[in-house]
Amino acid sequence: MDDEQQPRPDHGLYLDYGYGSHVGLRRELNEDSSVVTDSLFAVADGMGGHEAGEVASALAVQALAEGWDAAPGPITRVELQACLDDADERIREATDAKAGTTLTGAVLVEAGQRLQWLVFNIGDSRTYLHQDGRLRQLTRDHSQVQEMFESGMITAEELRDHPNRNVITRALGAGDLFSGDYTMAPVEAGQRLLICSDGLTGELTDQQIADILDAGRSPQDTVDWLIHQALREGGRDNVTVIVVDVREG
Repeated sequence: MDDEQQPRPDHGLYLDYGYGSHVGLRRELNEDSSVVTDSLFAVADGMGGHEAGEVASALAVQALAEGWDAAPGPITRVELQACLDDADERIREATDAKAGTTLTGAVLVEAGQRLQWLVFNIGDSRTYLHQDGRLRQLTRDHSQVQEMFESGMITAEELRDHPNRNVITRALGAGDLFSGDYTMAPVEAGQRLLICSDGLTGELTDQQIADILDAGRSPQDTVDWLIHQALREGGRDNVTVIVVDVREG
């Protein structure tokens, strides 16, 4: 897409970002994928094993990037869902419906005269907003333990270590539910956007993540630090992280 078609932080703002991925300490294959552009950022975490998960996550971010690039103007929620529908179809065809993937992230859009983050999510990868020293999760996990927590069956502490914590209830390429959740958040100077697979949130608490985001390091140094800490805490899964800073020009 041409630059003039996709909104960019030209309201006296600009984006600085870093990204990285690690296979972890217990997995042989990295089934995470990501896409990073000047205004679209997303992470996918594949499931299926035997390279099927890797295929699923790669197809998801490919369909998303191609849909973003082909949009005649700033991409809309309807067009984003069309990308998810396309990704779901590609994954089912390529893997015979034996693999699936999460997908979460944010795209920069313009609503009226304001820049907004259009945040999307399916599965249990997460998008967070860190602003004024506060970390806020913008996405809701589509997982069995999240539903158990919301119904009062388990506590927040039990949620982190529950044996079913990796069972997701919505995914691309698998199951009957593959529609995304969407939310909007205003773009403001001083924000840090964090997009990650559960290889990060499965090892670090929100407070640990917030402390690292609040340390004032560059986006890339912050990404590297987050991944390093996830590995130090056990590195039980692939971990993929994107950090985006909104800064005044």
